[in-house]
Amino acid sequence: MLDRLLLLTFHLSLILTFHPIPSSYTNTNTNTNTTAPMTDRSHPSAAPPKKTNLVLGNLPPKQQGFGQVNYPRTPSRVDPNNPPWPAYRGYHEYSFAHATMGVRLPTILGKAIDDVVRTLNDEYDEDRIVDLTECISRMEDLMDDLQANTVLRPIVDDGEGDVPLWNKEIARYFRGKDWKSAPWLFAEALHYRRLHECFSVSKYWKTYDVFFRQKCETFSRSGDAVFELSTRFADPWVIDEKIKNDPAKLLEAKKLLFHELTQVCLWGNSTDLSLLINMTEDDIKKLQSTGGDNLAATEKNILGNHLPALWDLVSSPNFSKGEGGRIDFVLDNAGFELYCDLVQVSDVTTQDFQWLINSMCYGHLFPDHSEEDMASLRLLGERWKQYVKEGKFVYEQHAFWITGFAFWHLKSEAPDLFLHLSESDLVIFKGDLNHRKLTYDGHTPSNTPFDQAIGPLATEAGAPPVASLRTVKSDVVVGLPDGVADRLDKEEPGWKISGKYAVVLLSPGRPGEEVTFA
Repeated sequence: MLDRLLLLTFHLSLILTFHPIPSSYTNTNTNTNTTAPMTDRSHPSAAPPKKTNLVLGNLPPKQQGFGQVNYPRTPSRVDPNNPPWPAYRGYHEYSFAHATMGVRLPTILGKAIDDVVRTLNDEYDEDRIVDLTECISRMEDLMDDLQANTVLRPIVDDGEGDVPLWNKEIARYFRGKDWKSAPWLFAEALHYRRLHECFSVSKYWKTYDVFFRQKCETFSRSGDAVFELSTRFADPWVIDEKIKNDPAKLLEAKKLLFHELTQVCLWGNSTDLSLLINMTEDDIKKLQSTGGDNLAATEKNILGNHLPALWDLVSSPNFSKGEGGRIDFVLDNAGFELYCDLVQVSDVTTQDFQWLINSMCYGHLFPDHSEEDMASLRLLGERWKQYVKEGKFVYEQHAFWITGFAFWHLKSEAPDLFLHLSESDLVIFKGDLNHRKLTYDGHTPSNTPFDQAIGPLATEAGAPPVASLRTVKSDVVVGLPDGVADRLDKEEPGWKISGKYAVVLLSPGRPGEEVTFA
């Protein structure tokens, strides 16, 4: 009743204030046959009333935050073209998506063509040469499509297991979309699938890796960081006799070791092959510094830091019922980053996995280092090879990882993979691309909790604990304390793509609950 009374009073005040009746309009003649005078529109009294200021001291205060939605769309409305938060797209000139679709991807593709031409010039067999020139022609077609921003087409059936997933996604969600109007997450993934197609339909070059030389060169230029680790971990860590019988000190020593190794694993992601286009050797060494002093200095740059919670999880007596546990790494890069990951313990291929270990044992990528350094690297490589034989290291791959689907759709599009991961004690997603797929790569508020940002991978029954180790190299950032992103936006406008900052985020999931499918 009070609300209605206030509203009525306010309306009456408007009528009284804004519609005064000029005295010239008052008719004092009682003769009803007398015609009222015509309105003089030129008279000052006909002018619109001046602005009237109302003192609204008793009304509720103005509210704020309209449009700043902190919650995603309902799951039933989420799809690859309508992510839970508005997607970054190539035509968004303010975003890294625009720079990627317009500059980075064409540059990467151009260097890939140069690599294939170099291989072509070393060939002598005519059939292989002709086959490779056709691969180059398909790469040039892809370049034309990117630069002309053409409509997305289906993937050619090259016999790969991911073709149905790709073409279903294109047909259902992206008919008529071009490279820049589709979400960047999907368009970028499609670019690399189209690049793979350039070779997968060939006769002799199906497994050709246009980035292999770059992986070798980057790893060989990472010598300082490589030997920083190999000289420390060539042999397994030995417990100091002084603390061996002191449970508290032993636990603290393990905690510190875990803490530093996780940072090594985290900052190894600074070596993103797609971002090393024009970096010098000194730039790479700076990114890959793994010394203790550097780790201490860089921890302050972990903006969302769940390292303590991660340690509490893996050190708990209940972790895998005290039997050591199974930890899955979902990787998105090779070379030095993969090397760091294996010290600690996708679209990394089995060739990447085998090449890394074999190059450590037999390779000659570090001619400028001492024989002692090389011996430590070979010893570490041999130990890892033994872990593979014993089943301690297991490499697995799945077609879903290289599709355009975000990981919100993992259970619906790859139920076998979700069921497999539900048996893990911890799943660690490495790298920027995997983080973007976890969070659906949208305009997500930076203070959004991680378990909310990853949606079903945190809330579905049976979802395992999920951690994301990621150096920040693109626009989407979640899991930050309030105010941090606003401060950095003002102080360092390029902080989201510099690789200077990182996050270590953990979702507890719903492990142990029965997985069911509708």
